[in-house]
Amino acid sequence: MLKKTSLFILGGAVGIIFVLIFSTILYPFIASRGKTYEAVRLAVEFNNHAAPAYIAKHFNWFSEEGLNVTTFNSYVTGVALANALARGDVDAAYICLGPALLSYSRGVDIVIVAGTHFHGYSIVSTEEITTPRQLEGRKVGVVEVGSNADILFNLAIDKYGLDKGKIDIRRGNPPLLITLLLTKQLDAIVVPEHWATLAASSKGFHVLLRSQDIWPEMQGSVLIVKRELLEKKPEIVEKLVKITEKGIDYIENNRNEAAKILLEELSKASPLGVEPDLISKTSQLLSLEIIRKSMDNLDYNVELNSSSIEKYIETLYKLGYIEKTFNVSKVVDKHFIG
Repeated sequence: MLKKTSLFILGGAVGIIFVLIFSTILYPFIASRGKTYEAVRLAVEFNNHAAPAYIAKHFNWFSEEGLNVTTFNSYVTGVALANALARGDVDAAYICLGPALLSYSRGVDIVIVAGTHFHGYSIVSTEEITTPRQLEGRKVGVVEVGSNADILFNLAIDKYGLDKGKIDIRRGNPPLLITLLLTKQLDAIVVPEHWATLAASSKGFHVLLRSQDIWPEMQGSVLIVKRELLEKKPEIVEKLVKITEKGIDYIENNRNEAAKILLEELSKASPLGVEPDLISKTSQLLSLEIIRKSMDNLDYNVELNSSSIEKYIETLYKLGYIEKTFNVSKVVDKHFIG
């Protein structure tokens, strides 16, 4: 009887040990199966405006929230990203507000659900240009029509009473414009961050005007989603906004580390819509100091300023970029913002 009892106790102990070992080995797999992995195609702009998304990618926050990001494509400009939206290649994107509104006006059914920052655009010129008036008679490079940089440039013309006809405007993406500026083929450029700080860091160049000087309430980039995703899978949208807020909190509380992560992520990215050699040349000029300084020129914030968005729409219409205005409420949904 004693022998049977001992064997029973021994067997029970072995069983418990086996269960513990089994649970330790298989728990991660069991836990992961408990999550719902929803496929999402994401797109971002290749700049520090999308820092919250790059940081989320770095820390694998999308997966932790049960999202399977099947694509995470970087685009050299918001206009290039807008073209991907039109093709149906993207479910959600971190994009400058101007191109997002242009996409909506052209029939791409998107909804703006959160902001990522305010400000983040500048006019950079040779040091000999010290006033906006001196842009007349000069060659000025501006990012594509409808971009936030383009809108800022036109607002600067209005604010300082410049004669647009006296400015030789050249169009191009940020790395191309920087290359032309640094080789003295342009006298000034209007570009987003981090490109603006990168250009101004070179000897003989400086920031002539920032978006804060021209439009203090300027909304920068936003998180947009396809309306179909919002209506069919609102929980995914809620998670994306949550991740964005988490990324912004990280930036605000760990600015130096955030700059290091962003520099690493930008170095690994292969942006679409631009020649790789052009990116390679300009990226060689990037440094941690430039990225850190550049990030300080943005106010990372998840909030959306309705009056600012309304002004964007009115400006796009005034410039002839859209055929008619529309109500902000048709394209903005703020209820996911904490």
